Amino acid sequence: MAGKRKENEAGSSNDLRADVLRVLGVLKVATAAQIQRLSLPHLTYRHTTKPTPAKRKEAQTAFHRAAVNDLRRHGLALDGGRTRGGEETRLLTKDGPAAAAIDLDREIEEMGGMPKSAGRSGTSHPMTVNETVIALIRPKPNLARVVGEPTEAVAAARAAVAAPHGRLLLVARETGEVREVDRSDDGEVSGLAFSPDSAWLAWAHPGPRPLSQLRLAHTTDLSVTEATPLRFQDYAPAFTLDGKHLAFLSNRAFDPVYDEHVFDLAFVVGARPHLITLAATTPSPFGPQRHGRPFETPDKDETPDSEGTPATRIDLEGLADRIVPFPVEAGRYSTLRAAKDGVLWLHHPVEGVLGAARAHPEDPDPHTDLERYDLAQRRLEHLASAADHFEVSGDGKRVLLWSEGRLRVVPSDRRTGSEDDGDTSVTVDLARIRQTVDPAAEWRQMYDETGRLMRDHFWRADLGGVDWTGVLDRYRPVLGRLATHSDLVDLLWEVHGELGTSHAYVTPRGGSGGARHGLLGADISRHEDGSWRIDRILPAETSDPDARSPLAAPGVAVRPGDAIIAVAGHPVDPVTGPGPLLVGTAGHPVELTVSPAGGGEPRHTVVVPIADEEPLRYHAWVADRRAHVHAASAGRLGYLHVPDMQAPGWAQIHRDLRVEVAREGLVVDVRENRGGHTSQLVVEKLARRIIGWDLARGMRPTSYPLDAPRGPVVAVANEFSGSDGDIVNAAIKALGIGPVVGTRTWGGVIGIDSRYHLVDGTLVTQPKYAIWLEGVGWDVENHGVDPDVEVVQRPQDWASGTDAQLDAAIRLALEALEEQPAKTPPGLPA
Repeated sequence: MAGKRKENEAGSSNDLRADVLRVLGVLKVATAAQIQRLSLPHLTYRHTTKPTPAKRKEAQTAFHRAAVNDLRRHGLALDGGRTRGGEETRLLTKDGPAAAAIDLDREIEEMGGMPKSAGRSGTSHPMTVNETVIALIRPKPNLARVVGEPTEAVAAARAAVAAPHGRLLLVARETGEVREVDRSDDGEVSGLAFSPDSAWLAWAHPGPRPLSQLRLAHTTDLSVTEATPLRFQDYAPAFTLDGKHLAFLSNRAFDPVYDEHVFDLAFVVGARPHLITLAATTPSPFGPQRHGRPFETPDKDETPDSEGTPATRIDLEGLADRIVPFPVEAGRYSTLRAAKDGVLWLHHPVEGVLGAARAHPEDPDPHTDLERYDLAQRRLEHLASAADHFEVSGDGKRVLLWSEGRLRVVPSDRRTGSEDDGDTSVTVDLARIRQTVDPAAEWRQMYDETGRLMRDHFWRADLGGVDWTGVLDRYRPVLGRLATHSDLVDLLWEVHGELGTSHAYVTPRGGSGGARHGLLGADISRHEDGSWRIDRILPAETSDPDARSPLAAPGVAVRPGDAIIAVAGHPVDPVTGPGPLLVGTAGHPVELTVSPAGGGEPRHTVVVPIADEEPLRYHAWVADRRAHVHAASAGRLGYLHVPDMQAPGWAQIHRDLRVEVAREGLVVDVRENRGGHTSQLVVEKLARRIIGWDLARGMRPTSYPLDAPRGPVVAVANEFSGSDGDIVNAAIKALGIGPVVGTRTWGGVIGIDSRYHLVDGTLVTQPKYAIWLEGVGWDVENHGVDPDVEVVQRPQDWASGTDAQLDAAIRLALEALEEQPAKTPPGLPA
């Protein structure tokens, strides 16, 4: 190979480079989403020689067969295609720069010519292509998607594949024989791992969500054993390199933490690395040893490598009794991997979903740490901060680390600095990667892949009776007419639309960049005298860092009626107003010159404009609705708005829950609800019923249970209450919590997991999670939830500022209170 011509130039730097390439060769970047996180859509290498057609065909056949064989061994695929210049093979050699050419004929000749055929599968005897190829290659689409978001483990003679719909397959490399090892009725298996001698396969087998257990299969007779009981969430198994232990992660730490806002307990952290001693006579590495431990441990660089592949002996009897935890604190862990003399994992920080607890909203996310537990020295070591992902080399000595936008190769047994030292750590120069894309060909592939994904993951195997192949064939001619990526997105929307099902989205990759427009959090209008005056300043919501009001900040002292006459020293145009002068100022201090409404000298003040007024205006809208309910009911009714069934909505409920639920009745507004997955938590709160009171001397009585409505509950919905916003209304009706007022809801309740991205990052979703609800069955999809009392918000209501739906809910709640008064605490006993 090309590397043979460099033997005389070998040195320490070349050795390090070879190590880099070996690590790269085992990195499993098997999905488009993963590869885009590395900014590597694919690698391109184009041969520039012009061999004869016969010679080209011969070279292609040999090279592709050998490459595909070797790359499959690493869970990857070779991606070939045609360009105007001829054949294109997407790969990268280790001995030439990224822009250099590779002579395919010479490479094939140095690899030993044409490989021999090996059976009807069309595969060939393996060749060491992976020594020449840096295997960071976009996966062959239909191969990747056949196995879902492919989970593969690869041994010398066989590969294990986690296929869709819970199937675990074992594929023989030489013959292509496929055998089913196990099957799950609770989702896809994950975490496939072979023992060092390839005699055993371990994986995480799902149970009822979120439970999963570890299972073991002997790769010869395919006998399956439960390694851990189905009680917890056990995941990410890995055999230690000596074959003596099976390490894994498990959520089995139960140490609840009291909630700071409501009476509740939560298991904030629950995971910890664990280990199973596979042979009954193998002692725990954390316990006492019969012969004690050496006084001094050899230097890591001097630790000898064990010769040959260690045999893995497993005593199946009593396996679950030999589970021991690593002596580390419980936390949030992922990506456990075995390395030389130890085990590595990612340790994630505990953080809020919204980031509202940070010192400043714009602060970066807290870092994930790469940690190593040294089994020889029984010591936890911190290897790297800001670790996004990592993989371990085949010999366990090096780690390929993706951190803060850089791809680095570092030792697996020690911490290195952030800079390269030219010896133990090196940064992979991603700038050398070049890519060539044929948009039309890529769009054809994306179209076909979208069709396969929907076929394989739609919630019904028959796709609701739709002839899906016919649909794809009918729209396929349009591909030849596409001119832009937006055209493709429109086409995919049309194809998805043939299913008549909600949540079938197509979302192109992208986002806004550059400077953001500055907003002042106020209503500003042009007055007759040509001045631009402040009509209303939106109040800040101090419990939401995103709802900051620039003009209400301390020291600004601007009032409604004041005129903004200059921004950053530039006079405000009487026609366009201050808007153009605020471009790019979001998050940055800017000086306003303000003329007071009552007259007097203009004054100068400094404000920090915001980029988005939606949180500010939302909280003002809720406060206006709450004030209206309080006024219209003389303070008897409380008001809660639920904007979505996600973390923001859960936070919003609890901002005012304790005060509002203590009133005699409650109006729950779920209009404009954007959906999510927390409806059952919301319903659990609303369904509480008071059965007692806690009384203490000198204190106001409190209900038992806490946060339970004292009287009637009325829900308000409209056509924009969707997804989980549909479900919450159906649940309120099914449980008899109260009537629903308004209009029929959106009608889309077949959920998604947003798992799959196409090769260019475009998100395509497959409606996968259907729901049946008491009283309405399957009929919420494409219909919605009918209100008990229909009230349509008419255009004239909007124009006059009248909330007819809310007024109807207030009326119903007050009428219910007349029939059944709210619960009150009893008097003291005699």
